[in-house]
Order: sequence, then C-alpha cells, then structure tokens
Amino acid sequence: MRLQNKTALITGAGQGIGRTTALLFAREGANVIVADINEGHAQAAAAEITAAGGKALAVKVNVASLHECEAAVAAGIAAFGGIQILVNNAGITRDATLAKMTEEQFDQVISVNLKGVFNMTKAVTPGMVEKGYGKIVNTSSVVGIYGNFGQTNYVATKSGVIGMTKVWAREFGRKGITVNAVAPGFIATDMISTVPEKVISGIKERTPLQRLGDPIDIAHAYLFLSSDESAFVSGIVLSVDGGMTW
Repeated sequence: MRLQNKTALITGAGQGIGRTTALLFAREGANVIVADINEGHAQAAAAEITAAGGKALAVKVNVASLHECEAAVAAGIAAFGGIQILVNNAGITRDATLAKMTEEQFDQVISVNLKGVFNMTKAVTPGMVEKGYGKIVNTSSVVGIYGNFGQTNYVATKSGVIGMTKVWAREFGRKGITVNAVAPGFIATDMISTVPEKVISGIKERTPLQRLGDPIDIAHAYLFLSSDESAFVSGIVLSVDGGMTW
C-alpha cells in the first residue's frame, strides 16, 4: 500500500473530493484525519473508514481560524503520533460579477480558500520540519490559471494558492518536505450542482475527454503527490482537467 504507516490530514474531507480522497488514502494504508467544518459529515466519513478496517479521526475545524487548525493538528498528533501528509482541499464559492460582488462575499472566500491554506500549513509544518519529512498538496483550480467570468474572489484565491505553493516548495525543500498543487477542472460535485445544464454541456464540449471529472480523478492526483512515488516532484501545478483548453 502506497501510504502505509503514514498519517494524512485532509481538509474539507467530509464530502465531495475530500471524502473520496479520505477513503482512497485509507485504502492505501494511511491513518486519516478527516477535517471538516461540518462535524456530522466528518464523523460519517471517519466511520466509513473505520468500518472498512482503516484508522480515522474526525475533527471539526474552520480553516479560517489558525487556532482551530492548530487544535486539529494537535489532535491528530495525539491520536497517531505525527502527520506526514497534508491535503489542503477545503474550499467554498460565492460567485458574482465584480459589479455585484459584496465585500462579505469576497472576504468569505479569501478567508477559507487562501487564508485557510496558510493557516493549516503553518500549523502542520513544524512537526514535518522536526521529522525531516512531509508531503503538502494544495488545491488550486484551472480557473486560477486562466480566470473565469464571475469568480473574482475564487480565482484570486486559487491563483494565490499557486504562488504560495511555489514559495513553500523553495522554503521547505531543504527540510525534506515537498509542496505541490493540483488544479482540477470542472468536477461533478455538489459545488457545481447549481450550474445550469446548458453551461455544463458547454464545459463538456470544450473538454477533449467530453465529460466532467469525477472526484476519484482528483483523489488519484492527490495520492500520487502524497506518496513517495513523487519524491523528486515539488513546486508543480498538476492540471487534472480532461485536457481542457481556454
């Protein structure tokens, strides 16, 4: 198993891509810290892992709070002795054109998608530095590379995540820690469930593989970057988007 004897903390792991990733990592031998702002979702995902014979800990955490991130990391270390893998997967959207976007909508997305990545990485890296080993995977997006109509706040965060990934790859490489980002395309999750079918059809038409992505497609990318198979890979942005061009 590719993650045997490793412990992974995954944010936003109560549903969607995060939950799929938590289940996959558990099957690959990892102890999984299921971190989510929705405690019920986190507990349900952890229960599914333990029912299948894996090891999991559910923690409620708002990644916008550094204190809560530090508490989640402390709980994970207490349960499993250390954290070797961090997947910064949690994210939200509050879409609107610039003319209609409120300051509150902008700040909400920044606090979770950008500051949340900063907070959790700041909380988990001291332990990785002490042990001389760590794998950090940040979630960006194809829109963080190319932009997207009506997503000033979301695109700003996902572009910012790419920048932080490249900085941290330089800062932590000498400490034995790799830092990479995954840029998903359009994935069939609840996050896009409100998108009109006409728009979804257009996305599929612009995608060479002619479909939306599945959460497992992203989970497999996370798995590669979290495993020792990617030992000499750091500072990259891996697009998982079905070959979409803009």
